[in-house]
Amino acid sequence: MTDIKIHEVGLRDGLQIEKQAVPLEKKIAWVESLLVSGMEMIQLGSFVNPEKVPQMADTDTLFNHFSQPGKKQSAAILSGLVLNERGLERGMACGVDMFCMGVSASDTHSRKNTGKGTDEALGGILTMAQSAIKAGKRIQASIQSAFGCGFEGPIPQERVMSIVDKYLSAGIRNISLADTAGHAFPPQVESLYTNILKRDSKVELACHFHNTYGLGLANCYAAFKSGVLYFETALGGLGGCPFTKVAAGNVCSEDLVHSFQRQGLAMAIDLEKLIEISRDLSRFFNRELPGFILKAGSIVKFNPVQ
Repeated sequence: MTDIKIHEVGLRDGLQIEKQAVPLEKKIAWVESLLVSGMEMIQLGSFVNPEKVPQMADTDTLFNHFSQPGKKQSAAILSGLVLNERGLERGMACGVDMFCMGVSASDTHSRKNTGKGTDEALGGILTMAQSAIKAGKRIQASIQSAFGCGFEGPIPQERVMSIVDKYLSAGIRNISLADTAGHAFPPQVESLYTNILKRDSKVELACHFHNTYGLGLANCYAAFKSGVLYFETALGGLGGCPFTKVAAGNVCSEDLVHSFQRQGLAMAIDLEKLIEISRDLSRFFNRELPGFILKAGSIVKFNPVQ
């Protein structure tokens, strides 16, 4: 239980859907604050076509900045999302600590997101994963739309497990299930993760839930009960996939940290610092963000763990 890790994806999944451009200097300031907060995993961006996702145009520069001596005064793992070999090459050149890559269990979502069907995209992901592993890099492979798709509806569990099996056969032991469309519900979450652990009890499991239908935090708890140790969340509850049918924000980082800290977990993270960063995000975008703790404040300090 002490090994729980919050993987902050706000700078990637949180910003990719925003129309208001964020200056590089502002992103650097947010990352510096996250490093001070004790966040152990931070996703700086994605190596995608800047014409399709303009907000990610400075990802290489951001990684290069924090690769310089003295710039990353923390042991935090800096991750980056890659979709193809070109993205992997870019990430290798600018100091990515962990490569996140994946394929959608929904063929329709896969084509909208990558221009390729699931099977074709999976072949490329497996090749990239093996290249990164050979280069000594840490990787995480995800399955997007693992719990349902806004275009196709329910996704058969067997389809998700067939992708899991291919990951395991390729030597991939860090697997994330992503609820891209926000369709997941707790019993389904427990069932999927339990089945993965039956395949390989030593696999490192991650989750990425969207709060489209209000079940994000409940799904995180179901994942935690099922043995998941890595939780991908975004400051303020920002974000949403621009290539899904109904885009909605991620589980809010402060909300999940707050709920875990009520149980004495994730105590190394400075919750007040996270709230401070989210307030700055709210000021920058000039709107109220979805997160609850941002509005209500923390009660952890008034309810110490017994």
